[in-house]
Amino acid sequence: MKEKTLRVLEFDKILQLLEAKTETSIGKAFMKTVKVSNQIQEINRRLQETSEGVSMILTKGNPPFGGVSGTKDFVKRTQLGGSLTAGALLRVGDGLRASRMMINYLSALTGSSGVDSYEVLPTLGKGLRKNTELEEKIMNAIISEEEISDNASSKLKSIRKDIHNKNSLIKSKLNTMITSASVKKYLQDAIVTIRNDRYVVPVRQEYKNQVKGLIHDQSSTGATLFIEPMQIVELNNELSILAIEERREIERILAELSAYVAEFGEELIENEKIMAELDFIFAKSKFSLEYRCHEPMMNLNRTIKINKGRHPLIPSKEVVPTDIWIGKDFKTLIITGPNTGGKTVCLKTLGLFVLMSQYGLHIPAESGSEIGVFKNIFADIGDEQSIEQSLSTFSSHMKNIVEIFKEIQEDSLVLLDEVGAGTDPTEGAALATAILDTLNAMEVITAATTHYSELKIYALTQEGVTNGSVEFDVETLSPTYKVLIGVPGKSNAFEISSKLGLEGDIIDKARSLIEKNSVEFEEALLQIEKDRRATEEAKLEILKLKQEQQFLKEKTKQQEAKLNDQRDKLIRDAKYEAKRILENAKKESVSIINRLEQFSSKLDKSERREINELRDQLKQNINELSEQTYILKVQEADDEIQNGDHVFIPSLQQKGYVVSERTNDEKVMVQIGSMKLSLPVNTLLKIEEEVPETQKSDKSKRYALRSKNVSTSIDLRGKNLEEAFLEIDKYIDDAYLSGLNEVQLIHGKGTGVLRHGITEYLRKHRLVKEFRLGDFSEGGSGVTIVKLK
Repeated sequence: MKEKTLRVLEFDKILQLLEAKTETSIGKAFMKTVKVSNQIQEINRRLQETSEGVSMILTKGNPPFGGVSGTKDFVKRTQLGGSLTAGALLRVGDGLRASRMMINYLSALTGSSGVDSYEVLPTLGKGLRKNTELEEKIMNAIISEEEISDNASSKLKSIRKDIHNKNSLIKSKLNTMITSASVKKYLQDAIVTIRNDRYVVPVRQEYKNQVKGLIHDQSSTGATLFIEPMQIVELNNELSILAIEERREIERILAELSAYVAEFGEELIENEKIMAELDFIFAKSKFSLEYRCHEPMMNLNRTIKINKGRHPLIPSKEVVPTDIWIGKDFKTLIITGPNTGGKTVCLKTLGLFVLMSQYGLHIPAESGSEIGVFKNIFADIGDEQSIEQSLSTFSSHMKNIVEIFKEIQEDSLVLLDEVGAGTDPTEGAALATAILDTLNAMEVITAATTHYSELKIYALTQEGVTNGSVEFDVETLSPTYKVLIGVPGKSNAFEISSKLGLEGDIIDKARSLIEKNSVEFEEALLQIEKDRRATEEAKLEILKLKQEQQFLKEKTKQQEAKLNDQRDKLIRDAKYEAKRILENAKKESVSIINRLEQFSSKLDKSERREINELRDQLKQNINELSEQTYILKVQEADDEIQNGDHVFIPSLQQKGYVVSERTNDEKVMVQIGSMKLSLPVNTLLKIEEEVPETQKSDKSKRYALRSKNVSTSIDLRGKNLEEAFLEIDKYIDDAYLSGLNEVQLIHGKGTGVLRHGITEYLRKHRLVKEFRLGDFSEGGSGVTIVKLK
């Protein structure tokens, strides 16, 4: 890709933003080696690694890069037999720690999310190598770039202990000396200091002979001499020897650690390469998250479709998302419109998004955007006139276009800003038309901006070419920065002048100087723009109404569900209350019968007969109450229905007992009187039957189904849907048990609401085999004929 194109499209500024996202120097160095690719496999791999990085950051947070720096040169030095400083070894240790943490970061995500989610990054992670032993040795031995730990070796620890003891002994002797009255009077200050790594005391110049020892230094005024007393010379010598031993032991430790680094050298170099690439990848991912980007779909068809694209260099509060597409239905896009309306930004967005995608970056657009792969991009954007070269604006543009035609190929993208501008309008328009026509004939994807009306007409009449424009609000005299594909732009010069206060006579005179065809064309464009805006407003209104409708629909569903819950609760409460009342009535009846039997022996014959009749009536009532409460004695819900269990069938309002084991489809055979029915288990209620001894003889009678005289039709006219459904449900159940094969539902014609509701209800009824509207002799559309299973 030409460097000039990268600069003109401001891709270098995108790379600066990306570089700021890298965390290591090696990541920045790696980034400089990456170029824009034109191989779709490589591009897709780069985009995938960016997407994986985005997913990982959202899942686990930012990856660990703390302490990573370039150590390649250090490793090579150790491989040549050299020894590293403490600071260099510390950087190697930091790199080992970062590699280990990155291995854990990548492996943890792979394990939790699966291999299918992450492919590129885990593969890179598998190339990292950790050496915990070397890492711990370095970290235990080195505290900072200037300090080695006492724990680096037992010998070093021993030497430093001796040094500490020797220092304490020397300080003790010197403190005794400087505090004694015989010596204190000769000292400048009663302190102990160090010169040339040896302990000394400050002695006044005039008393230098009074303190025996070695002179190491003199103050700047010459008034003070720093003397090492003879009493501690030997101790200072011993301390110097210990310091030499300490340096030698440190050098040995550093050499030993350097040898370990050399042994693991190749792995360290490979780790550095991988960590640099990972830093670059995660920088792309952070860029994607910050600018709300999405991965584009790449294609070899050279088609571009940008959904709500936002130029990344325009502040987010100012940028206007826009839709741009080219390459499928047309290969040349001619964008017209007023100055500062966003035409150039549109061109730069097209080119920049292609560059970003082929570099491996996500683009700041909505998902579903498509970007074609181009071998090269040529851009002639902006005024690049050169005073030194004596080139005018027109000459500068023509020079660029000449260079483009020398290098252009079919799989190129060409972006031309103000093509043909800077010269005589007639000649410029003709030249621009010829340039665009040549590019169109070569089937090169081209986007160009212009003010020439001739190019608008060219786009309307030429196959493969279409108009585009940037929207301008004449009322506010400001651009909206929206790109409109398929709509030619209007200069709006007269309208803008009128709004700014130019006299109408001048504007009318200007209009008269324009050819009639040009005026009609501009007026047609104005009408097209008005119609488009009206359509947009209508579209927004329809969308708003749809959203309101959806909201009301969801609200209605919620209210319906709430009402259903309330209804179910009322039914449950009513059943419970009915059961309670029936049980109380039964208990009271039994109590009354017992009391009547107690007093019957004291009454005369007629009175006893009357009491017996009352007792019989109460017993009959008790039996009826038992029949009612029988169906309410249901076992716990988790009791499974088995062969021989007594059950209640709510849909038929009948009792029976199971005579078979349940089948694979969860059905059992139920004996209901003289009939056997195969019913789903979840439609049955298991019950307990309490049969008094006195009623065992007529047990079969109480279980037998009473035959009903059911009519072959039912009249539902005048009822609402809820009432009709209740009537139909009971009627079909009775008809089914009575053995009827066909029945008639009379609903009348009316508005058709009742008929449609019944039709939907019958479609779902378990006992209905089929149904139809009646023929002329049966009542026509006012009757529905139902065949039962």
